[in-house]
Amino acid sequence: MRKEAEAWNCSIVVKIVARNLNNFSEAEINANLSGMDGWTFDGHQITKIYTFDCYQKGLVFATHVGLLADQMDHHPDITIGYQKVKVSLNTHDVDGISELDFVLARKLG
Repeated sequence: MRKEAEAWNCSIVVKIVARNLNNFSEAEINANLSGMDGWTFDGHQITKIYTFDCYQKGLVFATHVGLLADQMDHHPDITIGYQKVKVSLNTHDVDGISELDFVLARKLG
């Protein structure tokens, strides 16, 4: 059992076992972004800003993102603002973008 789970008294979640942790080229990134509404690449990470009609809905969404990401053992940067949440993804293990980033981005929509 992970120490974090013991410390927070939370359940252990199933992690993605098969990962493609290769650093994607810019062409591969752009090909994967095709058809992914609202996601952009800034040269270091893929990002999307979600908007909500109230602050509380953004908080709930950010919590959902955090829980889903933790199940994947992949931890995005999440910025919560008034009626918006910015999610930024990159894979620290490859210092770039990997398949794992696109798996989470697709789950988030």
